[in-house]
Amino acid sequence: MSPKIDKAQAKKVAKLSRLDLTENEIEEFSAQLNAVLEYVEKMNELNTDDVQPLAHCLPVSNCFREDIVKESLGTEKTLANAPQTDNEFFKVPKILDDSAAT
Repeated sequence: MSPKIDKAQAKKVAKLSRLDLTENEIEEFSAQLNAVLEYVEKMNELNTDDVQPLAHCLPVSNCFREDIVKESLGTEKTLANAPQTDNEFFKVPKILDDSAAT
């Protein structure tokens, strides 16, 4: 079978992914991508007409704990190990500049 993904397509995918790859890496990844596509083609040969779609491979039912009201830690305990606080709040570094708020 001829390769479905050539070096030019692998370079384009790398550029779109913002990856700076060497020529050796381009060759390696194009071969790996072709191997993945061959495997998918092989799986497409399977007859899945009588197979029900799955959301999970195991028979899982609601695995959440009961929703029980408990007493909270309180502000003092919650902020005890915080690196910085501002009264009853966590103080965190600024991540947006003033021009971002429009």
